[in-house]
Amino acid sequence: MQSVQARSRLLPLLRSPLLGELLAWLYLHPEMSCSVTELARQFGVSQSTVSREADQLAQAGLVHEERRGNLRLVRADLTNPLARPLTELLTLTYGPAAVLADLLPSVDGVDEAYIYGSWAARYAGEAGPPPRDVDVLVVGDADEDDLADAARSAEQRLGREVNIHRVSAVAWRSAGDDPFLASVRSRPSYPIVKPGDRS
Repeated sequence: MQSVQARSRLLPLLRSPLLGELLAWLYLHPEMSCSVTELARQFGVSQSTVSREADQLAQAGLVHEERRGNLRLVRADLTNPLARPLTELLTLTYGPAAVLADLLPSVDGVDEAYIYGSWAARYAGEAGPPPRDVDVLVVGDADEDDLADAARSAEQRLGREVNIHRVSAVAWRSAGDDPFLASVRSRPSYPIVKPGDRS
């Protein structure tokens, strides 16, 4: 994950990628209430960082918060008039991370998964046009039909093409001279399923 201070290149209206990820997760899962602790763990930042963001979003009426003892829960506030257009913007920008994190961890045989290509480059702060599609590398022995189903589900939710490329764990870990894998390794990527997540 990148610095909280870096300006978002996926949605330049936002001051940071973390804010985009947080809003996308909440608005693309409007039925869920998430604890600050869960969100901090998911995005690899401190609880205080997520808490500060949640404070500002609650003050702006973008999230609803609830306390259960020491547990602070937040969820998207769909009564806000900005909810529908904001959801559309977030789907087009930070949506791939939130949607693929729903779909890929449940596919058998997915050991690791990464978004690469133009979406990952914009997330990493590289200037450029908005991504037209989403490229995903899956490491493992997942069934191609299961991956195609996941790609179709993601496309329906995101409104754009999702390309999933599968490689074996051996190929990914080898120091071979596959130019495609060398290119993926050398460029920005965003982890969806990290090594050890499934163990």
